[in-house]
Amino acid sequence: MDWLVLILSGCMEAFWAVALDKSEGLTVPGPTVLFVAGLAASMLGLAYATKTLPIGSSYAIWVSIGAAITVVYSMATGAESFSIAKVVLIAGLVACVIGLKLVGDAS
Repeated sequence: MDWLVLILSGCMEAFWAVALDKSEGLTVPGPTVLFVAGLAASMLGLAYATKTLPIGSSYAIWVSIGAAITVVYSMATGAESFSIAKVVLIAGLVACVIGLKLVGDAS
């Protein structure tokens, strides 16, 4: 359950990052409210998961999930340029997150 919460809170990190961009410096009310709600949900999920999971690995996984989804979303919507190098690097990031999960379970 803790891993599921951590993964979902990582997804919420991407949600609040996109909302932050859409809020134009927290000046547009709708995206600003979504940013605050997403940020709260993301942080609460991370806090819950770290009750039983190690903080170092949890934080690395949480931020990596958020970063990967945010970059993929930005490339898909055209807000950021697409490149094979970015895709390879994001895939490497995802592979590292999976590696952290596997190493954590092996200990």
